[in-house]
Amino acid sequence: MHAFSAHNTNSSTFLLTGFPGLEGEYPWLSIPFSCIYMMVLSGNCLVLRVIHTEPSLREPMFYFLAMLGLTDLCMGLCTVHTVLGILWGLSQEISLDACIAQTFFIHGLSIMESGVLLAMAFDRFTAICNPLRYTSILTNVRIIKIGLGILFRSFVFIMAPIIRLKLFHYCHSHVLSHSFCLHQDLLRLACSDIRFNSFYALALVICTLLFDSVLIIISYMLILHSVLAIASQEERLKPLQTCISHVCAVLVFYIAIIGLTMVHRFGKHLSLVVQVLMGNIYIIFPPLMNPIIYSTKQIRDQVMGLFSSKKKISSK
Repeated sequence: MHAFSAHNTNSSTFLLTGFPGLEGEYPWLSIPFSCIYMMVLSGNCLVLRVIHTEPSLREPMFYFLAMLGLTDLCMGLCTVHTVLGILWGLSQEISLDACIAQTFFIHGLSIMESGVLLAMAFDRFTAICNPLRYTSILTNVRIIKIGLGILFRSFVFIMAPIIRLKLFHYCHSHVLSHSFCLHQDLLRLACSDIRFNSFYALALVICTLLFDSVLIIISYMLILHSVLAIASQEERLKPLQTCISHVCAVLVFYIAIIGLTMVHRFGKHLSLVVQVLMGNIYIIFPPLMNPIIYSTKQIRDQVMGLFSSKKKISSK
């Protein structure tokens, strides 16, 4: 690693850290990581397949769930090749262009997931607080506009700092601290003026992730206020049960982001392995958990029906 640092300070190639101190365990580590990525890809593909093929799931809530599944699927696909490439001993090197592309997708998809979770909160707020106008508010045209707005916000606003990464001069070690490329990691290695990227990134986080989380909290405060106004305790539980899955998904996503941020900001004394593991949790834990969290009875029934129909076909 040090030889790489000394002779490649002006090259356009970076070295991914992997899991420091655990190099001898890579063959064993590759097994759980391969299983996790297979679960991420198969779980989200299965959810997308069921929503696409089942007419009874053509509702706003499931359209937003499909957006979430597609976001999680893309997050898994854009990181799996570097993480497993290290664990399988294929390569720890990554070119500058590939690193910038991966950075673009990782951060863009994170903002997109936050936006989809906000849209899902709006869906639950409308269904519970304004049920009579639910279908007239969340029409198919409006859902498409919301989806396009989330996509635009996620990838257009992030382009300015990402493009600047290509223009920076990298004269430090070229050793990245994770198994994939992150914006703050590349800034740490740059010798150029990074003030624009630093301030822009902070402003973008405040205007997207923080703003979304505040709106989600407000929406659930209004939902709770509306539910508490219902006289019957049994009738109160029904709308709250429909929100449990979404609340769990929000907690999984934001806890992972907060954990990684805290480690980067205040965890300098922690071992590199802890920092790398937190990075991997941030990347793969929400995509892994979301298909499990959103396994509602409707989706479970359709999945079971899908597998039972395949068994009947194979038996014939």
